[in-house]
Amino acid sequence: VQLVESGGGLVQPGGSLRLSCAASGFTRFTFSNYIMRWYRQAPGKERELVATITSAGGSTDYAAPVKGRFTISRDNVKNIAYLQMNSLKPEDTAVYYCNMAASWGQGTQVTVSS
Repeated sequence: VQLVESGGGLVQPGGSLRLSCAASGFTRFTFSNYIMRWYRQAPGKERELVATITSAGGSTDYAAPVKGRFTISRDNVKNIAYLQMNSLKPEDTAVYYCNMAASWGQGTQVTVSS
């Protein structure tokens, strides 16, 4: 399975970005069989879990620092997971990765700065 993130960039504090994670290369199972997660890693820090969505999209969970500001969603027809990020703060600056089972994307840089 291959995961490709996109949508990162430079944004001012208070701004918004939407990250996408496109999945492909399924053999035995399909995208809709997998829990999807978004992680982030800031410079000098460990990778941390940001958000989780169940396989059918019926349940989500968020890390405390992003709760109420970020929304994870998925489209099981297009095989894409999303992370809508609102009210961004400088401390949200990190490389954001999507994860499905043992597969990871290459990451997309998010920089929040004025």
